[in-house]
Amino acid sequence: METKKRLTREQKWEKAVVDLINEMFIIAGHEVTFDDIKDRKDNWFQQWTMTMQQYEDWKLWGKKYLMKNLRLSAKNAEREMMWVGIQWGLKCSDYEDYWKIQ
Repeated sequence: METKKRLTREQKWEKAVVDLINEMFIIAGHEVTFDDIKDRKDNWFQQWTMTMQQYEDWKLWGKKYLMKNLRLSAKNAEREMMWVGIQWGLKCSDYEDYWKIQ
């Protein structure tokens, strides 16, 4: 019987980034995956958009994912999702309209 090797903390983070980006595309309704964009050097994250509601849904999903899989506290998971959103998040198509309503 083959035993599974545990992932290192770094490997867990690498997997998390892939999973977070893939889920972002799913929530935004785009048929794109991390494998499609991983070797691109252009601003791929500006070629697709999501709504502010989709962004909020993705942040909530990501927070729960990070808390479960990386055992982060709620506060740290929220902070990490903000960083992931800044680095790799899609631009929001209704950003101005979203803040006018608020």
